[in-house]
Amino acid sequence: MDANITSSLTPALSPGRGRIVRRPFENLYDCIGWKLIRKTRNNRKLFPLPGERKKGEGGGKHSFHSKCRGNRIARLLIKIHLTGCVIWLVAISATMTGQSGFGADLTNATPNPCQSVDAETLAQWSAPFRNWHYWPTHVIPSSPALPGATNILGTDIPTVYQIPGDSKWYMSFVAFDGKGYQSYVAESTNLVDWGNYRLAMGYGPEGEFDHGGRTIGGFLLESYDLKAPRVLERRDGKFWSLYSAYAQQGGYELHPDGQGLAVSDDGLTWRRAQDGLVLSIHDPDCGDWESNRIYMPWLMEYRGRFFDFYNAAYKSHEQTGVAFSTDLTHWIHYPANPIIRNRPGGYDAGFASDPKVYRDGDHWTMFYFGVGHGGAHIMIAFSRDLMHWTADPEPLYKAGGNPSGLDKRYAHKTSLVYNPANDTFYLFYCATPGKKGAVTEGRGIGLITSKPLTDMPR
Repeated sequence: MDANITSSLTPALSPGRGRIVRRPFENLYDCIGWKLIRKTRNNRKLFPLPGERKKGEGGGKHSFHSKCRGNRIARLLIKIHLTGCVIWLVAISATMTGQSGFGADLTNATPNPCQSVDAETLAQWSAPFRNWHYWPTHVIPSSPALPGATNILGTDIPTVYQIPGDSKWYMSFVAFDGKGYQSYVAESTNLVDWGNYRLAMGYGPEGEFDHGGRTIGGFLLESYDLKAPRVLERRDGKFWSLYSAYAQQGGYELHPDGQGLAVSDDGLTWRRAQDGLVLSIHDPDCGDWESNRIYMPWLMEYRGRFFDFYNAAYKSHEQTGVAFSTDLTHWIHYPANPIIRNRPGGYDAGFASDPKVYRDGDHWTMFYFGVGHGGAHIMIAFSRDLMHWTADPEPLYKAGGNPSGLDKRYAHKTSLVYNPANDTFYLFYCATPGKKGAVTEGRGIGLITSKPLTDMPR
């Protein structure tokens, strides 16, 4: 099967050379993504949205957003506005290149950071992340003894990080108690033995947007290099995390409307940074593909901009998109979303979800999970520009890789850490055996490593 090309539009196939090429208007979508969040010196967006509050005006977050949220007319105006941006960019592009139309002759004949990754390079970049070695048991069990909690039915969504000046590793994870999600933190000195559980962020106030659960894990880090320590970054004297927000209690994964923003003084206990969603299915620029649910964030900072990679759902399918910000509180959905799409008949035919992005030399690497072929599997994709991604069709690790049956049903939702002491990658994930009669199917936190840990210092 060919690699999945996940650019904003389906690439053209050059009949003369028999290779995948990109039409110029595909690259324009990338320009929109950057231009919409670029700001001039007076702090105004280059392309302000229709009716949006400009600097110096009164009102709330945006007067346009507050008055017209969810309004079909508002959505139409957004689309018209974006269409105008495309036309304007096409005109500029045509002027600069001396070309004035779309056709087979208008292809990228020279290397371009937006081009898809060819099959040979895809195999080369994927190779170091194959042939994992499994840890035989959950490192955090399905029903751990958590302080102040009873009836824990499953643990999920691991994210490993470190706190500046502290040599220990910490892992945030969520626990489901039959009502909803609360976030906890565990600690370890060897990345295998975890304990000292504590509540990191519990339920929000009754009747509010995060009353049903708050799942942290989209942490702002000092570095996103593949082998760099996952150290939290202080900004304005605080640590920051995006989190998935559930409004309702009473069941499992009850339709999150979007994401909130949290801060922490110590990296262990977290609280709201603002009282409201920062990314939402009710945003005027929310796409159809994400209009039912918005799930987990992966927060990144690169060249002065913030990126929020996230999975979202429409009906029974989940895909991955990205949003942009310059201040962590005001976000713009990328108009060319989704950037990782479902692949019919593939291992990600149903879901392409939970992205985690790292810098690996001259390119970016994304771990995500796919649902297809009867299970959830750990997948990988690559990009040269953070906007256009090529996904490997073959999983890095398939459900059922652990012969004990620990992950027979699902292997998904990863957190990658490199340990220089033994030159080993540790990939934590939600390992689900598919336990019958259990609402979470017995899920807990599993571990696979790039080298076997037997007879090695941990």
